[in-house]
Amino acid sequence: MRIAMVSEHASPLAALGGVDAGGQNVYVARLSEELARRGHDVTVYTRRDAAGLPDRVPLPGGAVVEHVPAGPAQAVPKDELFPYMPAFGAWLERAWARERPDVAHAHFWMSGMASRIGAQPHGVPVVQTFHALGTVKRRHQGRLDTSPPERVGIERQIGRGCARVLATCTDEVRELAELGVPARQVSVVPCGVDAEQFRPGVPQGGVPARRERHRLLACGRLVPRKGYDQAIQALAGIPDAELLIAGGPDAGLLADDPEARRLRRLARRIGVGDRVRMLGAVDPARMPALIGSADLVLCTPVYEPFGIVPLEAMACGVPVVASDVGGHRDSVADGVTGRLVRPQDPGSVAAAVRELLDHDALRRRHGTAGRERVLAHYTWRRVADGVERVHRQVLAGPAQQKEVA
Repeated sequence: MRIAMVSEHASPLAALGGVDAGGQNVYVARLSEELARRGHDVTVYTRRDAAGLPDRVPLPGGAVVEHVPAGPAQAVPKDELFPYMPAFGAWLERAWARERPDVAHAHFWMSGMASRIGAQPHGVPVVQTFHALGTVKRRHQGRLDTSPPERVGIERQIGRGCARVLATCTDEVRELAELGVPARQVSVVPCGVDAEQFRPGVPQGGVPARRERHRLLACGRLVPRKGYDQAIQALAGIPDAELLIAGGPDAGLLADDPEARRLRRLARRIGVGDRVRMLGAVDPARMPALIGSADLVLCTPVYEPFGIVPLEAMACGVPVVASDVGGHRDSVADGVTGRLVRPQDPGSVAAAVRELLDHDALRRRHGTAGRERVLAHYTWRRVADGVERVHRQVLAGPAQQKEVA
């Protein structure tokens, strides 16, 4: 198949940890690589966000990233990219007139908008992965939601009009139904993790030395919705543990980062400032070792469309304490690979952490079970199996379009 991956803001080439660079970038990169290794012709279309970027950049495995000129050739926050999507779509239309893809796979709502513009004149079917829904963001962020006001309406149009929606978790199927997207239009295919990179027993050279008896780790983009404040508040009830927070800008720039300053003020105010270490951006190659150095990984967001960090932790054999939200409900098996706790409840986080820290054998069993769960359901090979199956069904026509679980 000739597959066009459209990811307007989340380039597979981007450095991870920035405000707009996280799980979607990883998903697009690894899925594209895996599909290319299977012999598919995969091109990833992403917005040119720097003047010096080459037009085309190869990815491992044979996929290619193509930089689309739409808007200024500089970094622009993703919530400010909406006005440039018609130009992005028009560019796709011209490109696909020269070489028509068999299927376009759009990532995020604005990519869906651009893909529809590019695909419609050529009859290219569009498969949509939202990665996050505007209705969920608006519900949890309220007036702080910086998404364009058109977002929810456009998501509704895309969901109803595309060939298939790929939801990353069962919770998203319910959200899509409330948007009017029928279940027959939706297939569930989760995100994945590199179980060879993230594995137990990775040498821990270069990992910060432990200061307390137990180590807790939280990692990801340094933005308020990730709920690092919940982990910090929970630390007040876990006196023999330290908390490492990995993510955000480089360590030398943390002093100027608003979220880092907010979290440090909170830690000092509740008396745990000496047990919270903010590491800033961590080289992705070092993340398996850092995760492996922890007794538990904490994932305490207010909401989470899917969440790759729990998979990375489980792949490393480290139990997870996670908010009972979104994709966590699928990936974290409560009482088997870790604990699901009430969101925005630091007391529940602290209680779950203390229980697991007090029982070494239980933690080991959870860690082993987490690794087994990843290998069974969440490798990139498994994810690519599901995506490839949907692409083929879409190309085969309506008679073959059965829901993929």
